[in-house]
Amino acid sequence: MEIATLAGGIRRGSAQSELGLLRARDPGAAAGRGGPAVAAYEGRIVAVGGLEEVEHQLTELGVEDRRVARIDAAAGTVTPGLVDPHTHLLFAGTRHAEVQLRQRGHGYLEILAAGGGILQTVRETRAASDEQLLAAGRRWLAELLSHGVTTAEVKSGYGLDVASELRLLALAGRLGTEGPVEVIPTFLGAHAVAPEYRDRPAPAEAYLASVIGEQLPQVAEQGIARFCDVFCERGVFDQAASRRLLEAAQRLGLAARLHADELEPSGGAELAAEIGALSADHLGAISAAGIDALAASSAADGGRPVIATLLPATSFFMLKDRYAPARTLIERGVPVALGSDFNPGSSPTPNAQLVLSLACLRLGLSPAEALAAFTINAAAALGIEQSQGSLEIGKHADIVLWEPESHELLPYWLGANLVRAVIKRGRPVYASQLTSA
Repeated sequence: MEIATLAGGIRRGSAQSELGLLRARDPGAAAGRGGPAVAAYEGRIVAVGGLEEVEHQLTELGVEDRRVARIDAAAGTVTPGLVDPHTHLLFAGTRHAEVQLRQRGHGYLEILAAGGGILQTVRETRAASDEQLLAAGRRWLAELLSHGVTTAEVKSGYGLDVASELRLLALAGRLGTEGPVEVIPTFLGAHAVAPEYRDRPAPAEAYLASVIGEQLPQVAEQGIARFCDVFCERGVFDQAASRRLLEAAQRLGLAARLHADELEPSGGAELAAEIGALSADHLGAISAAGIDALAASSAADGGRPVIATLLPATSFFMLKDRYAPARTLIERGVPVALGSDFNPGSSPTPNAQLVLSLACLRLGLSPAEALAAFTINAAAALGIEQSQGSLEIGKHADIVLWEPESHELLPYWLGANLVRAVIKRGRPVYASQLTSA
């Protein structure tokens, strides 16, 4: 048995692989006196360490033994709850026909320009009722949870008008209130140029003016979204347009995040570093200058690094030969996070464990680096690393119990669901097999 605490903050460089492991002293000690343990009380972690030490700390806190529910990890692995920092969870319909289009050589932006892609999902999402969207959202959050995710960022962006974007954010907020998965809402009104603007002169400029002048102020007033995101890409919103939007959002109290350099070098990574974005996501086509900018951000004294959030399932599903340069980013000291990019067009997977596998097989991460990327660094990409992403005293008791005896086996069993149980804020919320000690 082992516990990966991920204690100590954001991981970067060689420290990306440091998990803060606690291991049983012998194979038979997992549930006995020699095994490590984590204790939670009133939703937060109150002790981490050897079982005897943890029991002593509970006694010091005045917690009576009879009030303690014990869960046996049964020689498995214990980690923090996974944090998915990039999803497009609220949508209607599917885009399965695009797979064959891509197989025939049609590109992502080509499909979008023809009214498909994101715009197809916008049409179907606008037409769906609140209950239809909530039902789908609950379904997919349950899938995320069953694969070890306890916190998920959820973007708007399939509305592209004031009323629809506010509706999606309100629904995301409602799903978060329902739980058990914690939802972090993000405003992505600049996901694509809305269909109503596509026949206008300078459609991207006209639509961006609407996003900044109409959508953004009402989103800020609504008070649900924590971040503003933008699809910074050729054929969508260029670097200058993205800067205008994100700086306007920052003035209204929304932190900046962005889709950067997914398909071509767009200057997105450089912009993220320039404006102090929490994360730059995708980076499948990041330039050397973009890597330099993120590395400089990470090396700056007293500054907060921009997290490079990589989405390997997207590159895989989009039939790409090129993936984000994860090894180079780590070697340059840039903290790397992982996300699912769950959406109906380019990454229809809620399986975080598959993402861990692809990170190892396609990005070249070690199992330890991948786990750090989906826990403490993913939390940092959302600005919540002080409360989530590691097993440390005072943090939320978000915990996953896994079947395998080592974290190194989590990405190995490709596509398998290895979760035994999930605990959110000290409460068991999912169990495939749960053994009481």
